[in-house]
Amino acid sequence: MRFERVALAAVEYLLPDERIRSEELERRLAPLYERLRLREGRLELMTGIAERRFFPPGTRSSSVATTVGRAALERSGLAARIGLLIHASVCRDFLEPATASVTHHALGLDSRCAAFDLSNACLGFANALLVIAQQIESGALEAGLVVSGECGRPLVEQTIAALLSDPGADKGKLKSAFASLTIGSGAAAAVLARADLAPDAPRLVRGIARAATQHHVLCHGDHAGAGMLMETDSEALMHAGARLARTTFDDFLADADWTRASIERVVTHQVGVAHRKLVLGEMGLDLALDFPTVESLGNIGTVSLPLSFCRAREAGFIGAGQRVLLCGIGSGLHCLILGVQT
Repeated sequence: MRFERVALAAVEYLLPDERIRSEELERRLAPLYERLRLREGRLELMTGIAERRFFPPGTRSSSVATTVGRAALERSGLAARIGLLIHASVCRDFLEPATASVTHHALGLDSRCAAFDLSNACLGFANALLVIAQQIESGALEAGLVVSGECGRPLVEQTIAALLSDPGADKGKLKSAFASLTIGSGAAAAVLARADLAPDAPRLVRGIARAATQHHVLCHGDHAGAGMLMETDSEALMHAGARLARTTFDDFLADADWTRASIERVVTHQVGVAHRKLVLGEMGLDLALDFPTVESLGNIGTVSLPLSFCRAREAGFIGAGQRVLLCGIGSGLHCLILGVQT
């Protein structure tokens, strides 16, 4: 997919104040660690994640999505032109109605602005960008808003409780739960608009999506009691995701006037240090082109990609006039790559 009329008019993010270090989680797991004769430090050693952030208990996805969505609308100045709102996070307020309805109302968007949830694991935000970009390119929309609010605390809390309450929990059970302990919290929003409405904003110029759904068995999350539990074959998922990223990137290059050498910056959905290195290695891209956030923020699901893009721009790592590759991977297994001209 090629785009000539789509601008990223505004991209904003929100982080909680509370920081939870990996050793704090492991101290809570001390009874299990002692029984399995494991040393503290395993979580950070295996993932590279030193800490993550949490919103206060009871925080709803719609609440933080509304806060960051309002910031994006104010920065873009295009609130009156928004024709579609997509809530794209893994976390939702409830199964029905769509959490997008809550955010739509809270933002005071026009009744002519459609709204719905889009769910595709960690890839939801990138998928929503593509959906809105296609509608803008076709002329169906002038502008659209994507919001996401990931509240990771309940999953982490439920995972720890489940491990401690299971007398048969072994190293295999702990390994399958490790990915859940990397989860953090945050929110992000993006306004996409017809390019003439935001002439100085970065341009979305390319997009490609690929699937490898034979790997859907590698990560399953589902309701468990009052919360949620997730089981993940992290190693198999990491390698399958990296292979899918490589083939998706090869197809992206085959259909674009971009080359590996012409790509100046990369932003990835980050779930761990080893994953980040493996994905970029498979794609044949220098690790120095990517802006790391996972060590201090953990895996923030759908928020990871837009947040890393924002923080890279804030730090001056991404500047004007650069070709930037956005690469997202979500369990299922799906990959989406976007090309942005800043």
